[in-house]
Amino acid sequence: MEWLLIYLYVFDVSFVLALALTPVCRRLSHRLGVVDQPNLERKIHSTAMPLLGGVAVFAAFAVNVVFNYAVVLPLATRWDLPLVDLPDVRPYLEGAFSVGPKLFVLLAGGALMVALGLYDDTHDLKAGPKFIAQVLIALLVAAAGMRITLFIANPVIHVVVTVLWIVMLTNAMNFLDNMDGLCAGVGLVCAGMFAFMAAVQQQYFVCLLATALTGSLLGFLPYNFKPATIFLGDAGSHFIGYLLAVLPILGTFYRSDSPTLLPVLIPLLVLAVPLFDMAMVMSIRLWRGQPVYQGDVNHISHRLVRLGLPQSWAVALIYLITLTLGLGAAILLWAELVAAVVVIVQAICILAIVTLLEQLGRK
Repeated sequence: MEWLLIYLYVFDVSFVLALALTPVCRRLSHRLGVVDQPNLERKIHSTAMPLLGGVAVFAAFAVNVVFNYAVVLPLATRWDLPLVDLPDVRPYLEGAFSVGPKLFVLLAGGALMVALGLYDDTHDLKAGPKFIAQVLIALLVAAAGMRITLFIANPVIHVVVTVLWIVMLTNAMNFLDNMDGLCAGVGLVCAGMFAFMAAVQQQYFVCLLATALTGSLLGFLPYNFKPATIFLGDAGSHFIGYLLAVLPILGTFYRSDSPTLLPVLIPLLVLAVPLFDMAMVMSIRLWRGQPVYQGDVNHISHRLVRLGLPQSWAVALIYLITLTLGLGAAILLWAELVAAVVVIVQAICILAIVTLLEQLGRK
């Protein structure tokens, strides 16, 4: 519990920064002409919308992380000043400084994803070059030692799986950014779940990063929830997807004392909504002979609206589905085999319900 003060501090800094930076980026978007024009075929908004919301989210996250790592952390060596009653973090400083290279690569990869998304927002980048750029950024992360192992002692497989995971989730969140507040809100729930699970396992580095992302998204969401006054843009959805992919890579869900191997499925359950939505939309496009990257209005959010739900209700329902799957995933940390199987079956049932709703909305 003594770390709760530090987590709250990191969260508050990101929240306040995003809350302050988002209006600045909104004005800057209009001034620079970085706006999303309406398109009746596959977009809901009817007026030009600023697209630099993702820059505000990234800036709030990066400034918070860099300032605390470069300024506050060194000051922690003199943490015994009688100004505030904080936990003694000095025993953790060596470990904190040792993750510096990984932190630098993580931020560099995030900045590159933001730059890639910004270029796509302003120049309508083709799918092929964008995919190649995503792969290169993911390779940078893997080359820095942040890899998925899956109990396989083969570094080539580690790199391949890591790259596929990062690229897949980056595009999944990009696909999910199709309605006011949807991508940011789902990202907020997922980041919050990763922060919670890292906190209970005392994985401080991962928890602080997830907490910083959670605060940034919550500070941005008031401007993005319906009626939105600013969009994330591809820059924002790319950054959120990228970081949500890297956070579980940095964390450890399976431990030697875990009752089963099933905790390795936790990231899939937490992120099931964006992954499931992408899979469904891509299957529809392939069935119709359309390019998988061609936008449309067949996402789960669109179908819930066609069922009669107001946009804000549809988005809130998707938040709740994401939270329900995430809470079930957290149980896998401690569950014995039978309970773990029940959680997984429950998740499958929830996704089956979503599928039925999607089919009804499709009709």
